[in-house]
Amino acid sequence: MRDIIEAVVLQAIKDAVDAGELPFEQVPAPAVERPRDLAHGDWATSVALRNAKAARTNPRALAQIIAAHIDQSDLIESVEIAGPGFINMKLSNAALQGVLRKVHEQGDAYGRCDLGQGRKLQVEFVSANPTGPMHVGHGRWAALGDSLCNVLSHAGWDVEREFYINDAGNQMNIFASSVSVRYQQICRFIEQGMAPADAVAILIADTALEPEQRQYAAELGENSYGGAYIVDIAYEIYQDEGDVWYRADHSEREHHFRERAYTQVLAHNKEVLHSCGVDFDVWFSERSLYEPGPDGIGPVDRAIEVLRQAGHIYQKDGAVWFASTKFGDDKDRVLIKADGAYTYFASDIAYHLNKFDRGFSKVIDIWGADHHGYVPRMKSACTALGHDGQLDVIIGQLVNLLRNGEPVRLSKRAGTMVTFEELLDEVGSDATRYLMIYRSTDQSIDFDIEVAKKQDSTNPVFYVQYAHARICSILRKAAAARGIQQEQDMDAISAALIPDDLQLQLLDDPSELALMRQLDSFGEVLEGAARDYAPFRLTHYAEDLAASFHQFYTQCHVLTDDAALSDARLYAVDASRIVLRLVLRLLGVSAPVRM
Repeated sequence: MRDIIEAVVLQAIKDAVDAGELPFEQVPAPAVERPRDLAHGDWATSVALRNAKAARTNPRALAQIIAAHIDQSDLIESVEIAGPGFINMKLSNAALQGVLRKVHEQGDAYGRCDLGQGRKLQVEFVSANPTGPMHVGHGRWAALGDSLCNVLSHAGWDVEREFYINDAGNQMNIFASSVSVRYQQICRFIEQGMAPADAVAILIADTALEPEQRQYAAELGENSYGGAYIVDIAYEIYQDEGDVWYRADHSEREHHFRERAYTQVLAHNKEVLHSCGVDFDVWFSERSLYEPGPDGIGPVDRAIEVLRQAGHIYQKDGAVWFASTKFGDDKDRVLIKADGAYTYFASDIAYHLNKFDRGFSKVIDIWGADHHGYVPRMKSACTALGHDGQLDVIIGQLVNLLRNGEPVRLSKRAGTMVTFEELLDEVGSDATRYLMIYRSTDQSIDFDIEVAKKQDSTNPVFYVQYAHARICSILRKAAAARGIQQEQDMDAISAALIPDDLQLQLLDDPSELALMRQLDSFGEVLEGAARDYAPFRLTHYAEDLAASFHQFYTQCHVLTDDAALSDARLYAVDASRIVLRLVLRLLGVSAPVRM
């Protein structure tokens, strides 16, 4: 609707110019927006205030000239001049009723826009180390990233989801060592005559060890990974392979355990993400950046060479430096240390060069709050590589996990924190995803487990899902009254209910018009959410739409003795279902037909 109204105002300005009433050599763009106060109309433009000087007149006079040429037809009911020169326009009832037809015609394509123009865009998110379970922060980034991808796809981007596997570096060695120690402890307990299940239980309890048992469980170093999941992995290896690695060569055992445990954790994390509807197109291994290609040169060395050829690399104190200050960073950065070891920054540069080599017009990274200071240097590298402005970084703030307002931190399975999997098990995917997206990314989230589990209107996801289920119930009731089979899906029931001779002009109650206005605003909300990487706005829109529907249903009886009026209202009810379902799908939340 915004585009239609802007076209109407633009034509009015052109008509005024053609009539000799305005001296514009170049017709100004008449951006329109929704007034905050509905009393001021449905749409307003400040084009007169912005262009009065060029028109050599005062803003209000210019507004009156433009308004006189605005066609008040089936689309616009009235035009008024307000304040110093705002042009306020009120839509006709027919225009609002036409929104219902548009929703039904477009279905799940409703609200699509061409912001991305079909260009390739990659979103990299979650990116947890494959050394243990994901924490609730990863859960926020999973929900945010996946929902953002849905929104961007709806806005015309060709989106690819990517998970960056941090499988290089010393943390993998520590992980392998931790599993190895737990495996040896299990073997020793069993060797002492203990049942395997008892050995595992004792190691998980840890602090309950008797003095004579502690000698078998005191080998974890200070930097080792704790938590029961390490014991679980070690025991799974024992179950599959027995004690064959108990007295094996230390380095061989740890190499084997590193690869096996890494594979187990990665597979498990994939399952957890899939359980909440998050699936990635690409799983990119950090280790691959150090593997030589056909020419014997690995991606990291190649990226450094690209920077060197561009004149952005220099040697100092035996190290290799990137002159990142030339591109806005606060200091130059080391890529290869004096001892020959690569820095993490070097591999990150290589990774982003790889992304752009794959043809993405835009790359979005979602990082944790502790990476905020890393953004300028990464953007400086992308600029130096010839991709200025093509990297955007979203910083996701922390999640504070609460239970009835009190902090929750401990988890026996992970050792230090409640895992994303545990949260999903207790709360469910729908509430978790919805509440993880509920706030802007620059705000931390207080996620109260008990609130998330409530089955009442204080829980926003329940409130929205209940509205959808209530709509479905109304449609089924109407179908039953007309002898239509109710076991069909809701789209089939809807199609059977809608007659060919709808009389939408009957929908003129204020609550009906308010509902249609709410449906009409979805396209703008979607485009803004895509443009600003702000899927949280869809949660607020969903609640506003649910509230508008409840208000309409309270004020207007849908199933009445007036068949024509009932048909028109059922059409509005079903349009609400279509849009509400679409919004929930974009959020990655189910739209239940019964609750």
